[in-house]
Amino acid sequence: MQLPKFVLADNSDFPDDIFVIHLDYPRFIINLKDDEVEFLEEIDDEDEKELEAEMENLITLAGEFYDKEMEEFED
Repeated sequence: MQLPKFVLADNSDFPDDIFVIHLDYPRFIINLKDDEVEFLEEIDDEDEKELEAEMENLITLAGEFYDKEMEEFED
């Protein structure tokens, strides 16, 4: 099965929060309400420095994904 890079999630326990889940490495969930990121796997020390630079881009892509999905939903 091929999975999408991002998926949207919400939860009635957190009515004001919108979550975007990144399913490629590094797998993480970002809460777009406050840009808080929770990794779904342990990150190796070797990868940590490389990921720091990439995470800013991935967070931007997550926001763009959300915006695109909302535009399609409104149509």
